[in-house]
Amino acid sequence: MATTLTAPGTATTTNRPATPPGRRTGGVRAAATSTLLWVYAAVAILPLLTMVLNSFRTNQELVSEPLGLPAEPSLAAYQEAWIEASFSTYFWNSIVVTVGSVALSTVVSLLAAYALARSRSRLMGALEQVFVSGLMMPVFLMIVPIFYLLDSIGMVSTRTGLVLVYAAVSIPFSVFVLGTFFRQLPGELEEAARIDGAGPLRMFWSVMLPLVRPAVATVVVFRFVPIWNDFFYPLILVRDRTRYTLPVGLTTFFGEYQTSWSTLFAGLVIATLPLVVLFLLATKQIISGLTAGMGK
Repeated sequence: MATTLTAPGTATTTNRPATPPGRRTGGVRAAATSTLLWVYAAVAILPLLTMVLNSFRTNQELVSEPLGLPAEPSLAAYQEAWIEASFSTYFWNSIVVTVGSVALSTVVSLLAAYALARSRSRLMGALEQVFVSGLMMPVFLMIVPIFYLLDSIGMVSTRTGLVLVYAAVSIPFSVFVLGTFFRQLPGELEEAARIDGAGPLRMFWSVMLPLVRPAVATVVVFRFVPIWNDFFYPLILVRDRTRYTLPVGLTTFFGEYQTSWSTLFAGLVIATLPLVVLFLLATKQIISGLTAGMGK
């Protein structure tokens, strides 16, 4: 309630609408949610910040004060990790294996998902169930037959063997995600392309593929990260140290009697950088892929 003067010596009172309780409650919830998200972000960033800072310190500083700041920042740990510890070799092996397996599985999954999603035959439906059933297979239980298979064809301790294994394991998930996106595309697009004289491959490459680009980015990121970080398959299937990937190569920094902690932190930073760059470049596409269809 408020009082206003309308003329000399007279006053009127007006009622102002009070703030609805629901709006106040919504503001409190939004503030609490924002606070929790900032706290979570700080907790998530703190280990990464500690890793980066410790990579510029010496072993003596890390032993005496594990959580301190670098007294004299130095890049000696990076030089030791990259050159003396053969980290450049491990990094190259991870690049070849991860990029090769993601590229192979994405190409195969795109073609398979398009054929399965746009076909209405029962045979294609049964084949799709076979692909999707691969999601339920525990990959760790398949390591023994996989090892004997690669050993019989001479692909143990080879990058090609790892690429084939990772690509095969990635195809079920990729077909499932891409098939869902292909089904959302209207059939009128294919009919218009056929009228214009486009064949199946032309229709797929020029019409359908650009429309599922967010899904492709989502699949690439969701397969790149676990393959890049995988420790299990390289540990079992690779015997030659020159074929180690980054996760297995990091174990060489741990000695029986001593550990080079500064070199280890430098190696962790090098191993993390490609993932950070990937997420920065593909964030927009990932969000588009994850939220596609939510407004329907």
